[in-house]
Amino acid sequence: MPARPDWLSRLLEIVTVTGRVEIRCAYGAPWRIDEAPAAAHEIPYHVVLRGRAMLEDPQGGTAHELAAGDILLLPHGSAHVLHDGSGLPPVRARNQDSGNLTLSENDGDGDRLDMLCGRFVLAPPHDRLIRGYLPTRLVVRATDAEAADDTHPASHRLASLVNLMRAESMADQLGGYAMLNALSSALFTLTLRTASESDEAPMGLLSLAGHPRLAPAISAMFNDPARPWTLPELAGLCSMSRATFMRHFQDKLGRSASDLLTDIRMSVAANELKKPSVTTEAVAESAGYQSVSAFRRVFAQWMGMTPGQWRRQARSALVEAESLAG
Repeated sequence: MPARPDWLSRLLEIVTVTGRVEIRCAYGAPWRIDEAPAAAHEIPYHVVLRGRAMLEDPQGGTAHELAAGDILLLPHGSAHVLHDGSGLPPVRARNQDSGNLTLSENDGDGDRLDMLCGRFVLAPPHDRLIRGYLPTRLVVRATDAEAADDTHPASHRLASLVNLMRAESMADQLGGYAMLNALSSALFTLTLRTASESDEAPMGLLSLAGHPRLAPAISAMFNDPARPWTLPELAGLCSMSRATFMRHFQDKLGRSASDLLTDIRMSVAANELKKPSVTTEAVAESAGYQSVSAFRRVFAQWMGMTPGQWRRQARSALVEAESLAG
């Protein structure tokens, strides 16, 4: 019998995430980067290779200092500003194609910054599942294993991945563009794993995953979403009473177990509806609904459109993508 995948692997089977590195910033202070809100289904990211950067929320959020080794994800695609912190007018930057990405440089003679910038792209409609359970801002630190203890192995592996991305971004070698994008996709998974190991994991799936007693319930829902799970059953998997399970789940996730299960089921259903040969009845059953009418009602509430409308929209998008590719 094949092994059941862990919850994060299962999530990334349901939610297709691709990554791409777009630009490498090599600046001397003073410098400034203003990023508008990301397009739908996109998550911007920044990897500080050298130096430091100040992150600001244009809407007045708390500033955050990023140092070498820090990786910033903005799961909600929020507008943001990065700068050197001096408050001086930035030196104009110039862009040029360099190897496998765009190199942006300026003539500033202050403290140096070296940073990779890119984005993760989510296949619709799965930005709902990702953005609904991840914070607006996620920062993790990639730690060199030779300079730290072994308490956070994912952080050490993340440092190795970042070093490989740095090397590929500097070289103009065969297959380099494909390598950078493949490494960028791996960056998403390893960043989430590192965040879940943190002592200060943010509320949401990452905090929930860092709670060992709740792990059996998370894995059960991701691996068998069609099963008619009840709260007593899920609580029993965690060796908790129903009330204790509900309290811990709500505290860590910010939502109920029923909310998470519904989101998983609807994400699975959205994928199945893209397959022309699969009937709506079969999709409903795969999502844990014996009643097609009940499935249609929940799907319409979740997606804002009926299963049939989503199927037609997804098919039109596929035809358009194939046309552009051909």
